[in-house]
Amino acid sequence: MKVMVIVKANDKTEAGEMPSEQLMTGMMKFNEALVNAGVMKDGDGVKPTSQGVRVEFGSGGPSVRKGPFAPAGEQLAGYWIWEIASLDEAIDWAKKAPFAEGDTLELRPYFSPEDFGEALTPELRQAEADLRARSEQS
Repeated sequence: MKVMVIVKANDKTEAGEMPSEQLMTGMMKFNEALVNAGVMKDGDGVKPTSQGVRVEFGSGGPSVRKGPFAPAGEQLAGYWIWEIASLDEAIDWAKKAPFAEGDTLELRPYFSPEDFGEALTPELRQAEADLRARSEQS
C-alpha cells in the first residue's frame, strides 16, 4: 500500500521560517529510520504559498493566480511517499515524527488499479504501466 503523508503548513512555514537545527536533526533520524525500514520512497519540503502559483480551470479556460493562499493550515509544507502494509502501519510511523504541538500530518492512501474497476481496461492498465516505466527511466 502506498500512502502520501502530507505535512500541513502553519503560520511559521507560510512565513518562510526555516526549521531549527534540532528539528532538522530529528527529521534526519526519522527519515533514516523510514529508509532503513524500506518505508520511505520520496519526501521533500515545499516553499511557502507566497512563492507559488495556482492554475485554476474555469469556463474561460485556465487562469493563473499568484500566492499566498490562505488559510495556512489548509496548505502543504512538505510530504513523504511511504510504501507500507496498511494504514495502521502508516499511523504508527506518523506518530513517531519529530513534530511539535500544533503540527499536523495528513495520511492519504493512493488508489490501486483495482479501485477503478472496469473503467481501467486492460489497454489502459498497460498504457499506464508503460508510462510509469518510461518516467522511471528519465
